[in-house]
Amino acid sequence: MADEQQLILLKQGVEVWNNWKLHYKGKVDLSDAGLYWINLAGANLSGVNLSGAFLHGANLARADLSEADLSDADFVNAKLDGANLCGANLEKSLLTGASLTNAKLIKADLTQAHLVGASFSNANLCEADLTGANLYGAYFFDANLKKASLFAATLSRTNFSGADLSEADLRSAVLVETILEQATLTNCYVYGLSAWNLKGIPKEQTGLIITPEKESEITVDDMQVAQFIYLLLNRENLRKVLNSITSKAVLILGRFTSDRKVILNRIAEELRKYSLLPIIFDFERPTSRDFTETIKTLAGISLFVIADITNPKSSPLELQAAVPDYEIPFVPIIQEGEEPFSMFSDLGKYEWMLKPVIRYSSADNIAYGFKQVIIDRAWSKRQELQARKAQTIKTESIEEYMNRNKGV
Repeated sequence: MADEQQLILLKQGVEVWNNWKLHYKGKVDLSDAGLYWINLAGANLSGVNLSGAFLHGANLARADLSEADLSDADFVNAKLDGANLCGANLEKSLLTGASLTNAKLIKADLTQAHLVGASFSNANLCEADLTGANLYGAYFFDANLKKASLFAATLSRTNFSGADLSEADLRSAVLVETILEQATLTNCYVYGLSAWNLKGIPKEQTGLIITPEKESEITVDDMQVAQFIYLLLNRENLRKVLNSITSKAVLILGRFTSDRKVILNRIAEELRKYSLLPIIFDFERPTSRDFTETIKTLAGISLFVIADITNPKSSPLELQAAVPDYEIPFVPIIQEGEEPFSMFSDLGKYEWMLKPVIRYSSADNIAYGFKQVIIDRAWSKRQELQARKAQTIKTESIEEYMNRNKGV
């Protein structure tokens, strides 16, 4: 609860408050205070505890709220305009769960602020600075974020439905499952942005600038492909990425029942010992992607594939789809007491399906001779296949062929 004496001082006006605050070195507690329509423009509220305070329609323009605790503070009233925080300093402030619907935060400083779960619906954050802020799960329905800086901000699961982010700085921001339904994303700066599994269809996303400040501007019209396009333009970087993947990635196929997962995880551990990159594909879990499409994509970037065909479920179908099309080593393994599925023999005609199928009795047993039995065999076959692919195709004229085959 708010300290009554401190609350009385605050209500005497900003000049009185700021003079007192300048010399007071203790804690200031205004938590849960009712500060409806109060004029605190330019007030020094740095480090003050305002958690749960009621600030409906308050004027906090140019106020210093740096490092203040505003968690669960309520700045709105359904029938009134939101609070005025234009030009306010909210650097490193705590606004977890705060309600700022309709609030005015034009040119406000929210750098490194903690805004987890806060609501900024219909708020005006034009040119606001949210550099390095944590906006995880925050709501910005129909908010105005024109020219706002979200540089290096955490925007995972942030909801920007209907928000206007035109000309916003999203460089180095992290967007994971961020909702962009009907958001406007025109002329945004997105160099270094990390975008994963974005949700919703933006109203507009054009002119996204993917290059750093000192380079000539190059724009694209899709946020999720922006980082890939930049890699394409910087072919050396792309080549390094592709070489790193194809020279280290090993796809592991198998079932993800509790007993089988132990085996797959042990295989992954052994691969890491040799600086290889295990990719485990879980057939058991539901997915929106086509299994065949996924397996072929992963196989195509792999150095080789380890397929545990013990008590298989989906692996027969996926192996039959991938093995004929990819000349990379496939190393089949199976637990003692099991037999390969009936159609496995059809895959034996492909020389890159290694023979024999390796039997193992336990997770510990599979580690025994792992390098010699799995890695070395796969690597040897890989080199053999690569050498054959590199061979020059032999050509021969009709006359040469006829002369060589005289008397045949």
